[in-house]
Amino acid sequence: MLGSARGRLAVRWAVRRRALDARDLPVPGPERARTPGEVVGADPEPGGGVVRFARAELRVRVAVGGAVFCGWDGAGPLPSYALAGECPPADPRAVLEPDGAGWRVVSERITVRISQRGVVDFRTPGGLLLRSEGPPSWRVPAAGQGDGRAPRWEQRARLPADARVFGMGGRAAGPVLRTGRYRLWNTDPGGAFGPGDDPLYITMPVQLVVADAGCHLAFHDNTWDGEVALWDGREGAGSGPDQAGISRLRMDGGQLRYWVIAGTPARVLAGWTALTGRPALPPRWALGHQHSRWGFGSQDEVRRVAAGYRERALPLSVLHLDIDHFDGHRVFTADPRTFPDLPGLAEELGEHGVRLVSIVDPAVKAEPGLAAYDSGTAAGAFVRDARGHEVRGVVWPGEAAFPDFTDPAARAWWGGLYEERLAKGFAGFWHDMNEPVSFAAFGDPTLPLSARHSLDGRGGDHREAHNVYGLSMARAGYEGLRELRPEQRPFLFSRSGWAGMQRYGGTWSGDVATGWEGLRASLALVLGLGLCGVPYSGPDVGGFTGTPSPELYLRWFQLGAYLPLFRTHSAIDAGLREPWEFGPEVLEHARAALRERGRLMPYLETLAHVAHRTGAPYVRPLWWKSPGDRALRDCEDAFLLGESLLVAPVLTEGATSRQVRLPRGLWHDTATGVAYRGRSTVRVEAPLGRIPVLARAGSVLPVAGADGAVRLEAWAPRPGRGGGGEVVVGDPEGWAPPRREHFVSHWKEDQVVVEREGGGEVGYEVRVRGLEA
Repeated sequence: MLGSARGRLAVRWAVRRRALDARDLPVPGPERARTPGEVVGADPEPGGGVVRFARAELRVRVAVGGAVFCGWDGAGPLPSYALAGECPPADPRAVLEPDGAGWRVVSERITVRISQRGVVDFRTPGGLLLRSEGPPSWRVPAAGQGDGRAPRWEQRARLPADARVFGMGGRAAGPVLRTGRYRLWNTDPGGAFGPGDDPLYITMPVQLVVADAGCHLAFHDNTWDGEVALWDGREGAGSGPDQAGISRLRMDGGQLRYWVIAGTPARVLAGWTALTGRPALPPRWALGHQHSRWGFGSQDEVRRVAAGYRERALPLSVLHLDIDHFDGHRVFTADPRTFPDLPGLAEELGEHGVRLVSIVDPAVKAEPGLAAYDSGTAAGAFVRDARGHEVRGVVWPGEAAFPDFTDPAARAWWGGLYEERLAKGFAGFWHDMNEPVSFAAFGDPTLPLSARHSLDGRGGDHREAHNVYGLSMARAGYEGLRELRPEQRPFLFSRSGWAGMQRYGGTWSGDVATGWEGLRASLALVLGLGLCGVPYSGPDVGGFTGTPSPELYLRWFQLGAYLPLFRTHSAIDAGLREPWEFGPEVLEHARAALRERGRLMPYLETLAHVAHRTGAPYVRPLWWKSPGDRALRDCEDAFLLGESLLVAPVLTEGATSRQVRLPRGLWHDTATGVAYRGRSTVRVEAPLGRIPVLARAGSVLPVAGADGAVRLEAWAPRPGRGGGGEVVVGDPEGWAPPRREHFVSHWKEDQVVVEREGGGEVGYEVRVRGLEA
């Protein structure tokens, strides 16, 4: 998609970047290995203490809430781009005490044992092994520490033989991460991606591990380039020994520090988002259907598409404008010929309940006279090289400068630029190209590794700043919007990010390939990101590149209708994505999917508030409430939507039925009324017009009636059992505290009764379903 002029710039840039790194990066030289050696003593501290070895020291600290911090060689929890504000206080009940030749720290939820040679075991209170981190090995410059090279390091962890690993950001090969190598470097794959492509736009050194012994999350707080190599474990046959799973982490520099959080999946995600920040709460309208296309070309085409939705009675909440609405691809501008009146367009769409969302790229065209470039230059906001010269790359507008979002002053400047977007009528923003990308004819398509960054006053280069560039851009946009429009919750989602990005908004799949493999990768990404604390995400429905078949488009659309971010999108040369472009049959089935999305809006809003309050994702793996069920751990083609619904999308061409592995309990097919017992594998019908959705027996969930009012839908519990559910009603766009209501269901005199927990009038119309079972 690069024109000839931009292509020539990409060649020049690749040569220039290589020359800058050759000039300004430390020259590789001889290295020597260093390991901790044997333990020589320990110094207790609140919540743990420091264990001293012959050639290193380890600080272990249990925080209030149960998270365990480990830092080698003086590494502390702060500063950190992942953590939200201050580090949680130490738990005074956790004490460092001798344990044979080593030491241990016992806490309420986890026991940490440090061996004589630096092996760190994490065990349940009952003594079961969750994770065993081996002694680290550093590769330090043989000439000493004064030559500017950062020590590389490696650490191996042993995992239970039955363990399954999830997370590590957005991984197309997931959600279960099997034997393989996974790079930790946010990367634009340079076109559409599928399950075999890695890394992608969001990488995080975050592992959520599920085993019979229990669940835990391990987070290595290090932003440098690295690699995780996984080897699956194997249980011994008969009385034979188990072969442990292995997770080997290698980092090109930075501190060796990590957190471990143990407990149920819900408790782990609650602890993780308490540490790194609760997920931002999207406005209610962001839970509706959204439509986008790179290449609308004009505001008249946007009007045509919006009118097409209205004429066909298809609900639409948001329209997105891509880079073609800019003036020559310059960010914070509008093409005066094709989009001459964006405020008028926004007002017109708003009359029909449709918002406008703008793309925002980080690269600013290096053009004197351009307002964003001139103000950024005056603010000293752009990334520079080691000699103080502005670093310029090549992106859509041509030669461009890149803001240093790790500089607080640059973030403040950037946040103020959104005033121009708000004045043009935009209600939300999607950040793109923020890995960051600079087109290159060869080599890594990003900034020079030697480019200098503020790193919030610490100083450093792109090797350390790269992975937090998108995160810091999201922070700049979010904080700017909070200041410019304090009465409204910002809506922002970002292609790239890092641990803690959920504080500022969500993400989307990026440029997923059009095809059945791309459809499967879409679900893997949403599940994996949710387990990293990023609950609001979704794919480009229909795939970004190529033209989907009517069947593929419909199955993707049906999946999207049950995901947090439900957005159709496509590349400029990939054809149209409006539902009516795929024939009358697809249109009718898409209308049914949109109708069901609208009916479930109160439930989705409740899930958004639950995610904001607890960190629990909207989209959850089937093992969420049954992590001990090994069969569920390997189920990658279905998911739970909150507590109440199980969604089994059709991911195979031509399929009109499919198998589903059910968690424990009783499950009602919401279309046929058939009830299935859990802990079994069943075959359910999946005609072209719908995908299987099952409701947990006893569930009470809020839905929208025909008049839009909230009603309660109760699914009959098992005989002699009960159930319940939660309803959260909040301010659609503002910050007013939400109203939480809890309801219970049970049998009474051969009838299913729904009552408000604690007594009182129910206050909603109730419909009981599943009685026919």
